[in-house]
Amino acid sequence: MASERDLSTSRPLSDQVEELLSREGPLPIVAAGDPVLRRVAEPFDGQLDPGLLTRFVAALRATMHAAPGVGLAAPQVGVPLRLAVIEDPAPVSEELRLARGRVPQPFRVLVNPSYEGIGAARAVFFEGCLSVPGWQAVVARHAEVRLTAQDEHGHTVDEVFTGWPARIVQHETDHLDGMLYLDRAELRSLSSNQEVADRWTQPTPERAAEALGFTLPD
Repeated sequence: MASERDLSTSRPLSDQVEELLSREGPLPIVAAGDPVLRRVAEPFDGQLDPGLLTRFVAALRATMHAAPGVGLAAPQVGVPLRLAVIEDPAPVSEELRLARGRVPQPFRVLVNPSYEGIGAARAVFFEGCLSVPGWQAVVARHAEVRLTAQDEHGHTVDEVFTGWPARIVQHETDHLDGMLYLDRAELRSLSSNQEVADRWTQPTPERAAEALGFTLPD
C-alpha cells in the first residue's frame, strides 16, 4: 500500500510546496530512511512561480534557523527540487575559527548548484545533519571548492569557498544528489551529539581517531 508521501511524489511540485506552506511554524524536516533523501533532485526550471519561490525560500530559512542549522536543502523538507539555503553566523571561538576556517556566511539561496574541488587538500572534521538527528561523524571534504549556481533571482553564482563554508556548500549540494554525509564519513567515528560534546570538542579530530580506531587521511 502506497504511503501518503509516495503518492505525493506524482503531484506537481508547486502543489506539494503550497501544501507545506499551508502549515503553521517551521517545515517538518524528513529523516534518513525517507526515499526523497536518496533521489537526485529535479533541476529548478520554473516549477514554482516567483511568488511561491519567495515564500518557499523564506520558509526554508525560518526552518533552518529553528532547527538550528547552517544549511537546508529542499529534499530535507520532502521537496525533490534542486534548491538549498545556507547561512552561518559562526558563533565559535577564535581557536575553532582558525582551526576550521569557520567564518560568518551571509544568507544565500543556491539554485541548481554544483561544485568541483580545487587542489588535493582535504579538511577533516566532525559533521552532522538535520536529517540524521543526534549523531555526528568525521568527514573528509575538499578544503576548497568552486561553486556554480544561480540565486533566487536567476543571477549566476560562480564563487570559490574555503574552510567551513566550503564544507557547508558540499554538504547541501550532496543532498541534491541523493547523498548523506554518512556516505562520505569514517563510520568508526560515528558518535552521538552528547559524546561529541563530552569527549570530542577539540578543534581537530586527532584524539577521536586515536581513541576510536580510525585513520585520518593525509
